[in-house]
Amino acid sequence: MNSYQRILCATDFSEHCTSAAERAAELARLFGAELLLLHVVEYFPEQRSNEEIAPENVDPAAYREQQARASLAALARRLGEEEVVQEVRFTTRSARHEIVRFAEQQEIDLIVVATHGRHGITHILGATANGVMHDAPCDVLAVRARG
Repeated sequence: MNSYQRILCATDFSEHCTSAAERAAELARLFGAELLLLHVVEYFPEQRSNEEIAPENVDPAAYREQQARASLAALARRLGEEEVVQEVRFTTRSARHEIVRFAEQQEIDLIVVATHGRHGITHILGATANGVMHDAPCDVLAVRARG
C-alpha cells in the first residue's frame, strides 16, 4: 500500500468539519504527508447569512475571502499546522465540483470531508461529501459527525 503524500481537507468551518480537519492533520502526521486546507465560497446569495454580508463600502468577494482566510488560519493554528497550505476558492458551481477540481489540479492522494450524521445516504454524507465521494480522483475519507 502506498502512503498518502498530499491530503486535502475541505471545510465549511462547521464543528463537523473541524473534527474532519483534526483527523486529516492526524493522518498527515502519521504518513508524513503534506496537508492542504480548502474552503470553497459558492455564489448562492439566497444561502447567505447576515454575518456574511460585506459592509457597503467593501467589495463582497474581497470581504468573503478575507473572512475565509482568517478562518483557515485559525483552523491551522488549532491543528498545530500553521505552515499548512490554505486555499480559498470561489465558484459559480457547487462546492463538490470545486473540491474535486482542486484535488485533480493538486494531485491529492486523499480527500477528507465531514459527514452530517443524519439519516439516509444524502443526509448522512451531505450533498457535498456524497458528490466528492462519487467524483473524486483519489481516496475519500468521510469523517462521521460526533455526538
